Amino acid sequence: MRKMARACAAVALAVLATGALPAAAQDAPGKGKTVHYAQGDSFGGNYVATQIVMQAMKMLGYDVKLTTMNTTLFFQAAAQGDEDLATDVNLPQREPGFRAVEKDAQIVGTGMIVEGGINGYLIDKKTADQYHITSLEQFKDPKIAGLFGQDGKAELISCDPGWSCGDVVDYQLDKFGLQSTVRSVRGKYEALMVDVVSRVRDGKPAFFYAWSPSWTVNMLVPGKDVVWLPTPADALPPNVPNKGSALIPGVKGCAGGADPCRMAMASWNWGTVANRQFIAANPAIRVLIEQMKFPTATWSSWEYAISKNGGSNALVTKLANEWIAANKTQLDQWVSVAAKGH
Repeated sequence: MRKMARACAAVALAVLATGALPAAAQDAPGKGKTVHYAQGDSFGGNYVATQIVMQAMKMLGYDVKLTTMNTTLFFQAAAQGDEDLATDVNLPQREPGFRAVEKDAQIVGTGMIVEGGINGYLIDKKTADQYHITSLEQFKDPKIAGLFGQDGKAELISCDPGWSCGDVVDYQLDKFGLQSTVRSVRGKYEALMVDVVSRVRDGKPAFFYAWSPSWTVNMLVPGKDVVWLPTPADALPPNVPNKGSALIPGVKGCAGGADPCRMAMASWNWGTVANRQFIAANPAIRVLIEQMKFPTATWSSWEYAISKNGGSNALVTKLANEWIAANKTQLDQWVSVAAKGH
């Protein structure tokens, strides 16, 4: 049953140590059991959280084998029992793919980010202030759109071709009547955003889609370097579930000081998806995941460190170990409650 993950060339197996572990108690719920744990193929703060979750599972007595794979492949692997769980599934964007396998997989907990994150459109603050741009709807004007591209058509840096956020962008450009003045550019997001960062720092106009917490809004700080552009209405493709209103209060750096700020969609989160049989047989894991959450500021600090120093397994391990050392009481509490809850 586990041949799929081993055989696929796109899967990279990497088991990272997170420091010395205490000896598992004789009655540890995970003693003698192995967790086949997956993480996504988009490198970021989610990798740090994965290491902390691994540490907690090991403290419960589990052996943990970590595999890196894209979310689409993970859904298939989880449904077939080749993987047990992942804690960095972007929800609700990935929910359509999850719904296809929910007979054999389930969502556990309410997400790894306290209160969730945000998604939306941003432009450089210099251009926003100069031309009084306070809404995405203003891009209907070719004079405004032309500031960010050529021939009266703006270039919007969107998401990777395989990412569902790009589908949301394309849908909204059509829904908001922006197709004639905005061209969505979909490519390797990280590479495209390196150019965006350079443009903003050089004082040039830039228009892009992003989310927080992420490295992009740590490199380009909303309210200082860029501003979020409110959307004119809630609008999502039929296959992307609406988890509440896109009107989100307290968004720092919303153009024109709008509060609440209407984002591209309601809050998102790093959700956990697990094989149903696995989670039923391991209630300690379920109780553990239901507790584990990290504040937005913590995620932002991880994303900033990764964007500043470059992504590496060594840096991820360092950041995870630093969090564990500074939050030992919290980690011990999560593990204790999980052990009793099994």
